[in-house]
Amino acid sequence: MNSKRPVNLDLGKFHFPLPAITSILHRISGIIIFVGVAFLLYGLQLSLSGEEGFSRVSELLDSFLAKLITWGILSALLYHLVAGIKHLFMDMGIGEDLESGRLAAKATIVVSVILIVLAGVWVWA
Repeated sequence: MNSKRPVNLDLGKFHFPLPAITSILHRISGIIIFVGVAFLLYGLQLSLSGEEGFSRVSELLDSFLAKLITWGILSALLYHLVAGIKHLFMDMGIGEDLESGRLAAKATIVVSVILIVLAGVWVWA
């Protein structure tokens, strides 16, 4: 056994390549969507409970915090969608080599940022 191996790894010292970062963000966005669905389902249940519940949800959705949460959930959903499409292409054998993987990661970030900004305009307008 090699005794020079580190006991505790400092993850702050590692520099991950862009494809690895987009893959990690894909997993994180999935978790955000999973948690966000609970809030969305609660709002749906409350709005369907009656006229009073609907007006309560309607007032709640006008607040800054609710718009921020909605935009966050939409952002996670849009990123997850774009990264998922990239993974589907990779499953078909497209973009598996190093250079095309980097290009696909950059395209994922660019397309996601554009869609997230458009979602922000839609939510905040």
